[in-house]
Amino acid sequence: MSTTIHIVGGGLAGSEAAWQAAEAGVRVVLHEMRPVRGTDAHQTDGLAELVCSNSFRSDDAENNAVGLLHEEMRRAGSLIMKSADAHKLPAGGALAVDRHGFSAAVTQALETHPRIDIRREEIAGLPPEDWSSVILATGPLTSLALAEAIRALTSEDSLSFFDAIAPIVHRESIDMSVAWMQSRYDKKGPGGDGADYVNCPLDEAQYQAFIETLLAGEKTEFKDWEKSTPYFEGCLPIEVMAARGIETLRFGPMKPVGLCDTRTGRRPHAVVQLRQDNALGTLWNMVGFQTKLKHGEQTRIFRTIPGLENAQFARLGGLHRNTFINSPRLLDSTLRLKTRPSLRFAGQVTGVEGYVESAAIGLLAGRFAAAEQNGAAISLPPATTAFGALLAHITGGADAKTFQPMNVNFGLFPDLDKSARTRGRDRKKVMSQRALTDLDTWLNPHKEAAE
Repeated sequence: MSTTIHIVGGGLAGSEAAWQAAEAGVRVVLHEMRPVRGTDAHQTDGLAELVCSNSFRSDDAENNAVGLLHEEMRRAGSLIMKSADAHKLPAGGALAVDRHGFSAAVTQALETHPRIDIRREEIAGLPPEDWSSVILATGPLTSLALAEAIRALTSEDSLSFFDAIAPIVHRESIDMSVAWMQSRYDKKGPGGDGADYVNCPLDEAQYQAFIETLLAGEKTEFKDWEKSTPYFEGCLPIEVMAARGIETLRFGPMKPVGLCDTRTGRRPHAVVQLRQDNALGTLWNMVGFQTKLKHGEQTRIFRTIPGLENAQFARLGGLHRNTFINSPRLLDSTLRLKTRPSLRFAGQVTGVEGYVESAAIGLLAGRFAAAEQNGAAISLPPATTAFGALLAHITGGADAKTFQPMNVNFGLFPDLDKSARTRGRDRKKVMSQRALTDLDTWLNPHKEAAE
């Protein structure tokens, strides 16, 4: 038995869900409202467009939970990871991608898949009742009409926060007689050589002057109904971080550890790093510099940074509202809405934070929906895997009363057995090894039974 799965939203989660379901033999209709209706953050009509950073963060599968999630997704046949790997850029230990090449690859794969029908249209309100299987993967920029319909259906107030976008600078406008190329501790990553970031140094006086100017800069004003919306701690605007104390940025995105100014031979007091943003190397992203400064203020203030005095900006920073549901209260263990099981949710709207986490939940939603349509039993990933830890957190592991967006981290995983307990990096390696062993059993249950 196989019927159509309707997926609303062509972002990372929706694209991955569509791929997984179609690869499982189910017909998929993917509904994406762009370009019929745009958003405040998207610039193209491409599927899986990256609207903020171009980094998928750490690719270290042994010592980092997000790197482990990368590897789990690769083993599960992820389209998002396949496209990311094909368009990766030098970024130290991180997996960064050429955003345009990445989106184009995902779009082409979905457009040419024989079981996927892409429809450019807005689903304004809840999907029709006769759609027996729906995945809502509308992300943090869910249209107002659909958001209101979800709120009415769930009788829950939407939880929201602001997500800020960092500026992108033209490489040729950076003064490399001041800045230098280096990764922290000269660490080499996928496609990198240990000198993957542009570093702009500040001495103590320059740093203090920058903080003062930043705090005094004119900011975007919120509407009355937006003023109570909290930020996500993992993506705070830089001026919000600066307001917490003069040293906050030096222990955050401007930390100088692991770096040495080639002009002085010493570690700078603070540093601004830029990461390659496209395959040509012509565009560079200001790492951690998401902001709600007005555009004119951004140009003025960021040009006070040594090495960026003549910076030309391909994109200035921005701010958009992020919306997510109270998943621990509303969803069952297979991501279905308890009050209307024909609806599944996937991606950032479920309260996971980050590109990879959003795509991972899309991957699971696509697999669950396909199994259901094919009449097969749904098997949940083990809680010891990154998939399982993240899924368990949003579907019941988190406290519904205080639920906030969460990146994948080893704190979400079950502890090791007493006989295997270790500390520090060794502990993470053991947890990662356990996860991949359990993942392979989950992905290949018949092989385990045969043995």
